[in-house]
Formats: sequence, structure tokens, C-alpha cells
Amino acid sequence: MTMEKGSTNLTHAARSVQLLKIDGFYVTRSMTSDDYIKSRWNVDGFEWEVRLYPRHYIDYLNNFVVLKLFLLSEVGVNKVRARLSCRLVDPRGKRGPSKKKGMSKIFSRPRPCSSEVRIISRSDVSASCYLWRDSLTLECTITVLKEQKDITFPSTKDVPLPMPPSDMPQHFDKLLQSQVGADVTFTVSGESFSAHKTILAARSPIFMAEFFGHMKETRSSCVEVKDMEAPLFNAMLHFIYTDTVPELDRQTEEAMAMAQHLVAAADRYGLDRLRLICESKLSGGICVDTAAATLALAEQHGCSELKAKCFDFISRSRENLDAVLATEGYKNLEASCPYVLTELLKATHGRKN
Repeated sequence: MTMEKGSTNLTHAARSVQLLKIDGFYVTRSMTSDDYIKSRWNVDGFEWEVRLYPRHYIDYLNNFVVLKLFLLSEVGVNKVRARLSCRLVDPRGKRGPSKKKGMSKIFSRPRPCSSEVRIISRSDVSASCYLWRDSLTLECTITVLKEQKDITFPSTKDVPLPMPPSDMPQHFDKLLQSQVGADVTFTVSGESFSAHKTILAARSPIFMAEFFGHMKETRSSCVEVKDMEAPLFNAMLHFIYTDTVPELDRQTEEAMAMAQHLVAAADRYGLDRLRLICESKLSGGICVDTAAATLALAEQHGCSELKAKCFDFISRSRENLDAVLATEGYKNLEASCPYVLTELLKATHGRKN
């Protein structure tokens, strides 16, 4: 007797990424708290409006750049769950994107707006590297989640012939190695990598925006990548073409270090599956020496599952907590992510030792 295994998608997620650019940012100082700039999107058949408030008052002393999401279409019988997220990007490529901020809302009718997403205080814009020639660029993402209806499981009576495993990754790997038809060259830490813009754009919303949007790299055949080592970029490029990361299959310290760096690279280029693969790898190596550093990494790059694993390990016993507090990684955690310590304290007190 044989037992068959299968998987069924119970939800459907549609996602759209756009780069919104504010030219003449300092001129927006004359705008009021209620003044906004709007952008219309169509995601999964629904019309959405993103409103950007360049000078939204929080109180008398604090003004923020704020986003809100509005649904313009009729919903029908079922409600629509949507998430708006945003981060600042450096059009010069000298620094990676800022930490992603967002909110989620269930829409049951047109016109109600989401909660506001505070991107950055206006007083902090000038000191940041994201304001370039009086222009501020935001990478915004709308994700729409819907339940799949009328799911029918196939009958097991007429079982089809077994199919061979897909050989598509091998073919794409050969294409990458042969460089046939390559139309873009990346320079990374003195090394060059040739690739195909359409394949990169199909896998990464950031590359889609860079090569087929309004960024300066649109017509360029040479791109310099800063703040990344060549072996790391090579591993990321191999994943884009083959959906695999052979470097992470080894149980070594080098593999764990590669996973840490790939988390940041995946977040930088919007490679969600790669980020999850790295999260899984890192979650299996959490110990006293790595827990604090891994927690900081998870917080900085929005790895919620990895963050929960770190909390679980640290708060598992008083001995674990004391040992982690004595590590160098915890000192770095205090300096880089002080706000996460409050959550850690709650998790520790909420568990019985």
C-alpha cells in the first residue's frame, strides 16, 4: 500500500512593488498635515490608492513622512486582507534600504483607510543618506491576501504515471555559467558577474524596478554593487537562477556565516524565499554563543519566525538567559536593537522556569 502526499494552497497572495520618488522634498515644508500626494495601483484586480503625506503632524514638534492605504474597488461578499509596507532606498546604491515598516488591514468596503505607516521623521531626513539632490525615494509594496474558494482534491483511483523531477534549475545554471545572451555585468568587490536582466527581474522586485522602472540602471549594462562580498553575491545569483543554495547544505561555521549574510542580501533584493531558507538554517544553530547576534539579525531584517526561535531559546531557562546576557553578542544587541530588549523581558517573565 502506498501513501500519497500533496500540498494545496489555501490562500492566494498578489504583490506589487513600486518606487515612489519625491522631487523637491524641501518644498513640501509648505504642505499642511492633511496635504498628500496620491498614487493609484491595481493589485489582484482591486484598485488601491496610496497617499503620501510629506509633513504629517504627530505633535507640535514632530512631523513625519507618512503613508496610508485606501481601497477604491467594491469588495463583494468576501473581505480583502491587504498589507502596505515601505522602506527608503538610496538611488546611488551606496547604502542598503532602511528597515521595512508596514501595517495590515481587513477591508470590507471601499474608501476606509488603513492605519498610518510612519516612514521617517522630517528632522531625520536631512541627516540620512536617502535624501539625494533634494529627492527622497521610497520602495512601497502592497500585498493582497485572499482565500482560495472551491478547492477540490483529485481522486486517488486514477493515479497518473510518475513524472521525473524538474531539470529546469540545471538548465538555468548552465545558462548562467555560459553567459549566453547575458546583457548586464555586475562589479562586486573587484570581481565581475554576467547575468540576464529579464531573469533577475522575474525573481526580484528590486531588479525589476532597477532595470525596467525609472531608476538609473534601466539602460545600463554595467552595475556596481557596494557593501557586498563577491562570494555572497555569487551565491545569491546562483539562487536566483536555480532556487538552491549549495553553500548552506554543509554543517559548518562558514555555512552559518553565509546564511547570516544572505539574510541581509535577500532582504535587500526582495528574495523572500531565500530569506526563509536562511532563517531555517540559522534557527537550527541557535545556542548561547549565537542567540543574541541571531536575534539582532532577525529584528533588523523582519525575520519573525527566527526571532521567535531566539526568544524561545533565551527564555527557556534561567541558565540560558544568564549565559546569553554574558556574551559579546548581547552587548551588540543592546547597542543595535535596544527596543527588542523589552520584548525579550516580557517573553522571559511570561515563561515559568
